[in-house]
Amino acid sequence: MSSRIRSYAAPLARARGLGSAKEGVEHWWLQRLTALALVVLTLWFVWVVVRLSGASHEAALIFVARPLNTVLLILTSVVSFWHAALGLQVVYEDYIGHEGARLAAIIVTKFAAVGLITATVIAVLRIAFGVV
Repeated sequence: MSSRIRSYAAPLARARGLGSAKEGVEHWWLQRLTALALVVLTLWFVWVVVRLSGASHEAALIFVARPLNTVLLILTSVVSFWHAALGLQVVYEDYIGHEGARLAAIIVTKFAAVGLITATVIAVLRIAFGVV
């Protein structure tokens, strides 16, 4: 007799519970799209940091208050924290075995990302509208 036990279950039945066939591709694409956006936004942000490195506080406030710079700073914040949350979710799904702990980690990470996005958007908008 063979050392392997034969399974008479259909391939679909054996695959059930081994992962999602619905959300995985969307998650993968979102990670790639946010990564691509971050390439452009990070290059712009590094340029901003270099440009403002010797500037006065007032000059930095004026720079941030320009509409295009305000929008780009907000986009950088949103995309950065969203990308981070997507990446951490993959790490949790791969390395946290207990389903409850994994779900808790994902929820805490998403709440943290939303909180950090909200805080940075409010800060940038306060500068943009002169409420500093």
